[in-house]
Amino acid sequence: MKKTASARWQGGIKDGQGSISSQSGVLNDTPYGFNTRFTDQPGTNPEELIGAAHAACFSMALSKELGDAGMTAERIDTKAEVTLDKVDGGFEISAVHLSLRAKIPGAERAAFEKAVETAKTGCPVSKVLNAKITLEAVLDS
Repeated sequence: MKKTASARWQGGIKDGQGSISSQSGVLNDTPYGFNTRFTDQPGTNPEELIGAAHAACFSMALSKELGDAGMTAERIDTKAEVTLDKVDGGFEISAVHLSLRAKIPGAERAAFEKAVETAKTGCPVSKVLNAKITLEAVLDS
């Protein structure tokens, strides 16, 4: 299986503008630029997109792990905070912190924690990132 996305950039780093599109059409010439990445101007940026992908991938992986353990989540809410650090004249994504809040009727804490850890290390987006990935999980009763 292969999925595609594309980006177009025009101009210099600070005055230029880009757009991102995805095969599904969910992103269709969605604008991004220096100001949407490094200031608070509205628009998307690569780190936000990586965070969305990681939160979605982890949530799906957790759903699978819970199912394998005989549990079904009523709700899985995941937020990803992506850290972009300046290093050696450039930038790197150094960390991703996942915050999870899940409601799983009848879940036992140990089985929940095992499923969470397996999903964190096993989801495809976690595997592709060369960053420190931390996670905080809350199981609502």
